[in-house]
Amino acid sequence: MRFSALGTSGVTASVVGLGTWPLGGGTDWGPVDKSSAVRVLHAALAHGINLIDTAPIYGDGTSEEQIGQALGGNRTEVLLCSKCGLVKNGSWTTHDLRPASIRTQLEGSLTRLKTDYLDIYLIHYPDPNVPLSEAVGTLARLQEEGKIRQIGLCNVSAEQIAQAVQVTQIACVQNEYSLVHPSAGESVFAYCRANGISFMGYGTLCGGFLSGKYKREPNLRRADARNYFYKTARGTAFAQAQLAAARVQQVAQTKDVCAAAVAGAWALQKADFILCGAKTPAQVAQNATAAEVTLSAEEIAFLEQTDAN
Repeated sequence: MRFSALGTSGVTASVVGLGTWPLGGGTDWGPVDKSSAVRVLHAALAHGINLIDTAPIYGDGTSEEQIGQALGGNRTEVLLCSKCGLVKNGSWTTHDLRPASIRTQLEGSLTRLKTDYLDIYLIHYPDPNVPLSEAVGTLARLQEEGKIRQIGLCNVSAEQIAQAVQVTQIACVQNEYSLVHPSAGESVFAYCRANGISFMGYGTLCGGFLSGKYKREPNLRRADARNYFYKTARGTAFAQAQLAAARVQQVAQTKDVCAAAVAGAWALQKADFILCGAKTPAQVAQNATAAEVTLSAEEIAFLEQTDAN
């Protein structure tokens, strides 16, 4: 595993992180038992992954609970990231970055994760009803209190990052970034580099579609995250994802590695870190190999071909 500095914080993290939305199970990803979560987390540690990313919205707290139980005495071995800003309101998910709500959300996360601090606390999505500067200011106060170590932002534009850095230091930005959906990452790279902010790409495998596991349109529930979030399970979008997956698989075969390694290595050309979801130890092992793969300029150009090519 390779490690990289997290912004200007002086902290280092594995360049491949474990994304734990799938461990939340539920309607988003289907059932996951507790023993699976333990095996996945221990596999991550065994492969040198110390960056563990979660959020209270993942399975309505289930992901955080699974991690808290699985970590046991390994808390100091990991960089634990969670988020605020999305809350359940009955069957709906709403934005809420009001100061009191952020504090309540954080306390809930700390309880479920069985810890008294988070290494990184991120705003999950900006709240249209709360100025971003105000929300970041609340996180800065929590940082002063020692409840969080570093501050990050998710799903933001370069302009929004610029607003946040006027308030406090931002260690990292998380946006979606994959061969299928590269634009949210590309739109903030220049600003992050110029301001010493690390970029974490999530959705590197586009919900598993770049792994080559889907040979035909999957029969997913409407509420499945691979259906409503990644939007690559149907029609033209599925066909385009399949073309990208085929290119990934072709490069993987020539290099004698798995598809996840190639998709991850492509993202790591520009991303400082990538977050890869997993529901099994085998998937963790495949994701981790992305840190070991180097792509040539020709391979990168081939992977980035559009349908018109």
